[in-house]
Amino acid sequence: MKRTKHSQEFKLQVIKEVLETGKQSIVARRYELNPNMVSRWVREYKDGKYGETKTEDVDPLEAKQLSQENDQLKKLLGEKDLEIAILRDLIKKKNPHLLKNLK
Repeated sequence: MKRTKHSQEFKLQVIKEVLETGKQSIVARRYELNPNMVSRWVREYKDGKYGETKTEDVDPLEAKQLSQENDQLKKLLGEKDLEIAILRDLIKKKNPHLLKNLK
């Protein structure tokens, strides 16, 4: 079997497609590549070999602050959803003909 050297642009195209679809074996079959090779390319990409974005270490204090902010925003969103549900129920009871416009 002849060994083929693929360009970096081709590899990045395959990697991008794998990351978008999440299906390495299907992408490998589409390009007639070995799934293990595609898997290796994706792993190397995530490790930063191809000069693209590499995941950086996040400061634990910053991560904690982001987590707290995320929890606070989730709580606010839940309160707003509850408020909207209550208001819809009130409108439904007092003005059932307006319910059509709310959906």
